[in-house]
Amino acid sequence: MRKEPGPGARTPAETPGFWERAERILGRVIKAVSIAAGLSIVAMMLQVTADVALRYLTGTGLPGTLTIVSYYYMVIVAFVPLAFAELQRAHIQMELVTDLLPRRLSRQIGGWGLLFTGLVTGALTVRGFEEALNQMRIGASQVQGTTSIDTWPAHFALPLGAGLMTLLVALRFLQFLAGC
Repeated sequence: MRKEPGPGARTPAETPGFWERAERILGRVIKAVSIAAGLSIVAMMLQVTADVALRYLTGTGLPGTLTIVSYYYMVIVAFVPLAFAELQRAHIQMELVTDLLPRRLSRQIGGWGLLFTGLVTGALTVRGFEEALNQMRIGASQVQGTTSIDTWPAHFALPLGAGLMTLLVALRFLQFLAGC
């Protein structure tokens, strides 16, 4: 038998530290995938360097380098860290007008802007995920020289980055609504 909360009972969102804990947990996930994106930059540099060196020394580079750089590394570097930039509040903001407005109105514009951002990144997540599933279903690949390289896994980088961004701005929008 489920017990109804008594008078004065708090919802989880009203519990002290709830918002900070939620953002800290999401922040850890975002930082982990951003580290993976950073490692892909290192891997890209090493692979391109090895490709150029081998091409110079032997006349033949590493097979698939162009495809792997274009379809994997670049996509991961571009989309996976989106949420990390938001976590650091490092996205570009136009403050020319809002700095002239009263603080309360400026806060309202910023808060409702989070909703708009969440809707856009949410749509990007859903559409990107649908496309990634489609690419996986058809087994998308690229042929470079005599090598065929599966490219469908790279399509999941966009919904991963946009999805984490959506979760973060949704959390911040809920904080805004709660008056935090």
